[in-house]
Amino acid sequence: MLKTENMSYERKIINDPVFGFINIPKGLLYDLVCHPLLQRLTRIRQLGLSSVVYPGAQHTRFQHSLGAFYLMTEAIQHLTAKGNFIFDSEAEAVKAAILMHDIGHGPFSHVLEDTIVRGVSHEDISLLLMERINREMNGQLTLAIQIFKDEYPKRFLHQLVSGQLDMDRLDYLRRDSFYTGVTEGNIGSARIIKMLDVKDDHLVVEEKGIYSIENFLMARRLMYWQVYLHKASVAYERMLIAALLRAKELAAKGEKLSASPALRFFLYNDVDRTRFYDDPACLENFIRLDDNDIWTSLKVWCGHPDKVLSTLSTGMVDRRLFKVEISTEPATEERKQELTAQIAAALDLTPAEAAWFVSVPSIEKNMYNPADDSIDILYKDGTTKNIAEASDMLNIQLLSKKVKKYYLCYLRLHR
Repeated sequence: MLKTENMSYERKIINDPVFGFINIPKGLLYDLVCHPLLQRLTRIRQLGLSSVVYPGAQHTRFQHSLGAFYLMTEAIQHLTAKGNFIFDSEAEAVKAAILMHDIGHGPFSHVLEDTIVRGVSHEDISLLLMERINREMNGQLTLAIQIFKDEYPKRFLHQLVSGQLDMDRLDYLRRDSFYTGVTEGNIGSARIIKMLDVKDDHLVVEEKGIYSIENFLMARRLMYWQVYLHKASVAYERMLIAALLRAKELAAKGEKLSASPALRFFLYNDVDRTRFYDDPACLENFIRLDDNDIWTSLKVWCGHPDKVLSTLSTGMVDRRLFKVEISTEPATEERKQELTAQIAAALDLTPAEAAWFVSVPSIEKNMYNPADDSIDILYKDGTTKNIAEASDMLNIQLLSKKVKKYYLCYLRLHR
């Protein structure tokens, strides 16, 4: 009897630099943490190429998933203490959902979505992988998947996984701020979680937490422009996109390229959304991909006879970044042609080959989307007000406005 009692309290403790000790109870949640598909995330960096600017940003998607799980555990505890009834099965399911929310990410996730796995988002792949694990676990994740897809009657549980104030955001802002050293992103996640409540099946924040929410929205804005969309990271990302697309083009011509079997599959096959869902080999190869596949290939491609591929790969490996100019207006055709001609002359390339070294992405971002999922403030008299009306400090009109920046990235000809 005693032994059984001890068994029910069995747990694993993981030491996390951001939140301290994280308890993972034995059973379904621990089995998920140990699952090969979740362990794959230990080989995928959370911030992709941001370490080119912030050398400390080496943390993984696995660390982020554990952090979001910790915050979810705290949130459920505080919501239950306020009289919101959550069954143990629901609590376990929502924790499982947050553990798996990023399971579909590939290496340099958004780069892949633009190059070798077109038209398939990481959310789509997450769902496919959740359903796969659910089959392996004889349906133990059915409730977690319902919550993830927002098909469960208690809508606020889905908001904890995916919403304006979800545990995903509360962890990544805090964690990315910690590892990059950008202190402006350091939000009071513990305070926000203590202030959470539920009103009419909708997640709300107590009136006392309004300043923490204002800080959260501002921190998010700062982190986006200072870290996630930093011009050097954008340039590095464009170089990787160009290298992978060039490799794909060479593969289509039958050129021999050194790559791991998983990466080779995507280079030598044209994978779009339809094929991804129809051909089981696509998912099988996708789950074998991680950051190492990409870096190993880039290192080998540095010596490839194709000058475009070797120059791009050498730039990635040796950190010779594209030069970046940011503007509120798109670059003119004349400017692009002038740069292409200069690069063609300097590297002895044709204009078509030189065009690989000029890229003109534009990025649009707003920090707060009232239509998407507004943050509501709960007052003592039971009424709620949107943060846009409740805040006397924030200019929500400004935060809701889309900011569009045009980038011109091109090969540096002189160091």
